[in-house]
Amino acid sequence: MRDGTLRLAALPPLSLYIHLPWCLKKCPYCDFNSHEVGSGAMPEQRYLDALMADLEAALPLIWGRTVHSIFIGGGTPSLFSPAAIDRLLSDIRARLRLEADCEITLEANPGTFEKDRFRAFRSAGVTRLSIGVQSFNDEHLRALGRVHDRAQALAAVEEAAQSFETFNLDLMYALPGQTLAELEQDLRQALALRPPHLSIYHLTIEPNTFFAKFPPAIPEEDLAYDMLDRITELSLQAGLQRYEVSAYAQAGHRCFHNLNYWQFGDYLGIGAGAHSKLSFAHRVVRQVRVREPKLYMERALAGTAVTQDTEISRADLPFEFMLNALRLSDGFKLTDFTERCGLPLSVLQAGLAEAESKGLIERDLVQVRPTARGLDFLNDLQALFLTD
Repeated sequence: MRDGTLRLAALPPLSLYIHLPWCLKKCPYCDFNSHEVGSGAMPEQRYLDALMADLEAALPLIWGRTVHSIFIGGGTPSLFSPAAIDRLLSDIRARLRLEADCEITLEANPGTFEKDRFRAFRSAGVTRLSIGVQSFNDEHLRALGRVHDRAQALAAVEEAAQSFETFNLDLMYALPGQTLAELEQDLRQALALRPPHLSIYHLTIEPNTFFAKFPPAIPEEDLAYDMLDRITELSLQAGLQRYEVSAYAQAGHRCFHNLNYWQFGDYLGIGAGAHSKLSFAHRVVRQVRVREPKLYMERALAGTAVTQDTEISRADLPFEFMLNALRLSDGFKLTDFTERCGLPLSVLQAGLAEAESKGLIERDLVQVRPTARGLDFLNDLQALFLTD
């Protein structure tokens, strides 16, 4: 609780992220901290014990603060039994003060789907499901190494719609060998299922993945931009507004948890490899947990799960804020920057002026918004706020 170099008038909203690291199979494009289950059973109860020990060790950092959202990610969290998720959420409620309408999201994959399983997650307290469909094309699903097929994807989404008032459907585009017509088929199928929220990501070749060693042929940049234009056009026609560079939602169905990230809110991350960003009156810190699941359980149960605990420097805060806030179609209020970073607006002026001159943002005395061009060239826009 030492003093730092900032002066924050108030703390931002707080979210909780929980990482469940196991998958049936590691996808060739995935660089997340995920581990194949293999032939042995997942240590569900021991891992839940470790999560609670991890949370209890972190409680002094968030005393008195209300949690506004919970996101259970992975890995494939839906591999955990509904009974395990019920225990997890009950144990969290016993230790944290949750907002009355706290959004609780669980990531699920169609390959772990069975009838009534999603309904059981709803009964356990999950309020929002995020389904990793990625594609409805069996050939593309095989190319992505997914464990489900088109029929399982359709059944999973239909079951989610019956069990949840709000859910997200994850898609990917610019897939190996994908044409514009095939992308449109995928998107039309997704929209026909009427998801309240759609996340759609460009396939990128990440370091230290199978695809990095054996790169597939993916669509050229111009074709990928055509795909993105078509995604935005068709989603808008279906009543989904693009509110973030990769997210589209019906009115009232934006994901609060992700919005809190992009608005530079706080989040405590527990679980193997989880990251945290926490604000205090005079500093903002980041933490990282032990990455390997077996070692994480040992260290968490011993009260030593955190491997990195660093303060974000004054020089880095503007870029960290802009890296998130400029992803939003609505951008950010200038007062949000001063409140979340404890810094004067003068530190942004040079970057904002250059961004405006290049047509990447629009601004007034209250708000800064990325233009359509700014969202298309988001990396270039964000880079204007890097320090030397």
